[in-house]
Order: sequence, then structure tokens, then C-alpha cells
Amino acid sequence: MARLCAVRPFLLLIAVCALAPRATQSQSLAAVPVGASELRDTIALYSTDRAALGRRWNVEFSPARRDRFDAFYREWQARLAKVPFEALSQEARIDYVLLDHRLRSERAQLQREAKFAAEMAPRVPFAGVITGFEESRRRFDKVDGSASAKTLATLATQVDSFTKLARGKRTDSVTRAEKIIALRSIKYVGDLQTTMRNWQRFYSGYDPLFSWWTDDPFRRANDAITKYSRAIREEIVGQREGQEEPIIGDPIGASGLAEDLDAEMIAYTPEELIALAEREFTWIEGEQKKASREMGFGDDWRAALEAVKQAYVPPGEQPELIRRLAREAVAFISERDLVTIPPLADEIWRMEMMSPRQQLVSPFFLGGEIIQVAYPTDSMAHDDKLMSMRGNNPHFSMATVHHELIPGHHLQGFMTSRYNTHRQLFSTPFWGEGWALYWEMLLWDEGFAQTPQDRMGMLFWRSHRLARIIFSLRVHLGTMTPQEAIDLLVTRVGHERANAEAEVRRSFNGTYSPLYQAAYMLGGLQIRSLHRELVQSGRMSNKQFHDTILQGGRMPIEMVRARLLGTPLTRDHRASWKFIQ
Repeated sequence: MARLCAVRPFLLLIAVCALAPRATQSQSLAAVPVGASELRDTIALYSTDRAALGRRWNVEFSPARRDRFDAFYREWQARLAKVPFEALSQEARIDYVLLDHRLRSERAQLQREAKFAAEMAPRVPFAGVITGFEESRRRFDKVDGSASAKTLATLATQVDSFTKLARGKRTDSVTRAEKIIALRSIKYVGDLQTTMRNWQRFYSGYDPLFSWWTDDPFRRANDAITKYSRAIREEIVGQREGQEEPIIGDPIGASGLAEDLDAEMIAYTPEELIALAEREFTWIEGEQKKASREMGFGDDWRAALEAVKQAYVPPGEQPELIRRLAREAVAFISERDLVTIPPLADEIWRMEMMSPRQQLVSPFFLGGEIIQVAYPTDSMAHDDKLMSMRGNNPHFSMATVHHELIPGHHLQGFMTSRYNTHRQLFSTPFWGEGWALYWEMLLWDEGFAQTPQDRMGMLFWRSHRLARIIFSLRVHLGTMTPQEAIDLLVTRVGHERANAEAEVRRSFNGTYSPLYQAAYMLGGLQIRSLHRELVQSGRMSNKQFHDTILQGGRMPIEMVRARLLGTPLTRDHRASWKFIQ
């Protein structure tokens, strides 16, 4: 019965496909179909099944988990191949291509995960033992307290021996490649330790014999793992207690970037994208000099930028500045009828202040329905206070407020939670961050920045996003170090050094995907190219263009273009759009 239910969406699909309307090249662009895709429920089924499988197979880097997910993806590829593609509407064809693309990308990620696991294996040779504990529990195997105690005691002894080896390593002899694997291994060891604790907590107290046998060896094993993790961090990574984690990164190389660009439907090489960023930098530097001359600094745009940084508001007045900037952006957009702003969206956004700890990795704004504001607190050191105020001055904030709220991330989230919600599966920073960045460029073109100081602020962020393309791609290619990335942000963009360090740390030591930081400007340039093709040519109005993108849901921009233009798609579609002008 369960199997019959699982294929029911496909049976229904075949029955209705013949009646589904088709989007054609001749269709009016002002009337892009907003009807439901025939694959809407199929995509939702896949998303739900995948999430359920992830909850069951939850041990990171487990070979059994990889095998199970690979089987799941292969099964879905086979099921998708049975869908009568030619009978689908354009909306459903887009969903087909997106799901097919996603399945291939997911399988490629499994191969990368296997490679990472093999690299970490010498550092975490006990991973199989802990993974075995949890997977046995998930199979509902009966636990043997005596055998478990023996395994835990052996594990503690083994981990102690590896701690001694790590402590005997001379930090100055460690290569960067070793540090990269070590830092990745620390995170993996932490996940394994959590898994082991959850396993022990499940049985302890409920099975008296288990507790009797395992309490002491579990404690010793847990302590041994904690000491081992600390030894790796101190002796291999080189981070002592109280120090910030060094910015090391984890480059995926040229082949990894090629895979990720394919997954994002970007038909360019990293080198071509870096060249694009350099070209855009030339335009920005020219505009910075124009604004600098108007401010009385001649061609010394760095001096002009410094004057802009000094124009910060006094402590306590930043929330009022954010409110004013948000209202100005909404008024400007509404007057020009650029996009629909639902009254409820304008009503519900809220503001919170970031803690000093948060500002170490996010020195500017974060946003969505809640805009999180970075500004000094009384507990921060004097130099940190000045850095935060300088970096969040009104002219810099002019661009970031509308980026985070309306028409940026808040409006995005509002609309995508109401239209084509099944496409959340295909969310990509090229759509998410690209949309918000695109509005910075569009509002520049519309004359939103009226003073040279405001133009300097908007140009600062444009150059910041171009630098992200350069340093994120080059670090992953292995042609730039994280320290060189920090220097690039300081010398070429004009960042405060501490802010530059926080930006690079966030890029490479956090949870961001390799292309995430490059996606801001590249996604923005994709949408801008599409705007030039459809709006500037007179084929759509600004409001039609923007509303249709938001209602279409999250997806790679190449598929946004296919949706707007009714581009003919094939079952085996591959990225081909050349958006660089």
C-alpha cells in the first residue's frame, strides 16, 4: 500500500499531462503562467522523503548513510525518467529539469563527502566504532552492556594513544593541507562525540545492566575524545585556549568548483568569472573617483571613503537610522511602481540588535523578516566600538537596509512562503543573495543615491561583493590564501581590518557553501542581464518582471529566464546561458 501511495503522483501526472497548458515562445511575456506545475506534489514528495531519510540516517560521513542516499537518488532518477516530459507544461518542465539537476548534484556531493571522509580517516580511526553504536540502535538491535563496555574501554585507550601522537607533533612543521584536514576532523570528532552521548543516554537508566557495565568506560571514552579534540586544535591547527580559530579554509579545487558551478547552472569557468569581477572593479573605481572629486578629495577615493566612515550616528541612534532608511527605500520603490509590496509585508518586519559575539563573524547587518543590526554595545572595547560605528555608517547602511528588508530578503521570504513553495528545494544563493544585490544595482540606476557620500557607500558594497567573487574562487582554486583575501578587502575595498577578518572567517570557517559569497554579485548580474533583455527592451514592465520572479519561487537564474521567456527545454537540459555582456 505504501509503495502504491508513493507512485500515485506519477500516475495522476500521466493522466493530466495531456490537458496541461503549454508555455510557448510566442506567449505574451506579460502573462507568464502562474498556474500550478503538474510536478508540484512530486517535488513535495521528494523533499519530504529526503528529509525523513535524513532523520533516520543522521550520522555524518557514515558509509551506510552515503550508500542509502545514493540508492535513494538513483531510485528517484529512475522514477523521474518515466515522466512523459513532452506532455508537461512549461512550469512542470522547469520542475523536471530542476529535480533532475538536483539529483545529479546530490550524487556528486556524496562522492565529495566520501573523499573528505577518506582524508579524515587517519585522524579519526575510531569513527566506525561510534557510527556502529548509533546504527545498531537505529536498527533496534538488542544492546549488550558487557560487550559495549569492552568496546568503550578499547576506544578510550586507542584515543589516548592518538592524543599522545598529536601532542608530540611540532606545530611549526604542520603543513596547511594538514591543518585543513585537522580542522575538518575537529568538527567531525565533535559530531561523533554528540552521537556517542546520545547513544549512551538512550540506554542509560532504562537498561540497568547497560548502566552497570558502561558508566565508567563511557566516561573515560568521552573524556579521551575531548582531550584528543583539544590536542588536534592546539598542536595541529595551532589554536590555543582563548584564541580565535585561525582562518584556514577548505579548498575544493578546480574540479570541485566545476561541479558546483554546474549545480548552480552557471555556464562559465572560475577564471572567466574572476575576469568579469576585475572588469566590474574598473567601472567602480572610476565611479569612486567621480564621487571623491565631488566631495573635494580629488582622485583620492580612499580619503573620501574615510570621510564617509566618520559620518556615523551617535550611540543609541542606529535603530532610528534603520527605520528611516527602510521607509525611504519603500517610498522610492512605490513611487516608481517597481514591484508589488504587500501591505502585510511592510507591516510585519522587525528589528533586533546583534550581540558583540555575533558581530565577530557578522560585523554588518543580517536580515529577513527580522533585520539584525550591528552597532556597539557598552561592553565592547573602545577600538571595537569605533570599528563597528565606522563600518555601519548611514551611507554604507543605505544599501544594506533595503538589501535585507524591502525589496530584498524580507520581501523574498514573504513571497516565496506564499507562491510555488515546493521550489524551496531548489533554493540557491544566486537567486536569494543575487536578488537583493540586484536591487542595489537597480536603485543605483534609478538615482536612489543622490549625494556623493551615498554613492560612495553603495559603491563600497559593490566592490565588496566583487572582491568576494575573486577571493572565494581563488582560495578554492588554491591561488590565494585567506590572509591574502583579508588584504584584498582592506586595500582594494577599504574595509576595516577587523571587519575584513570577520568577513573572511565567515566565508571559510562557517557553514557557507564554496560559491555562496560569489553568488551575491554573480546572481545580481544574472538578474540584471535578464532585466536588460526583457524590461529595457520594452517587453515587460518593471513590476511585471519583478513580481513574476518572486512568484516563480527559488531556483537557478537560468531557469528563471526559461520561465520568463518560455524557452524550450529538453529532458536533459544543461546550463548554456551566457549572461556576461
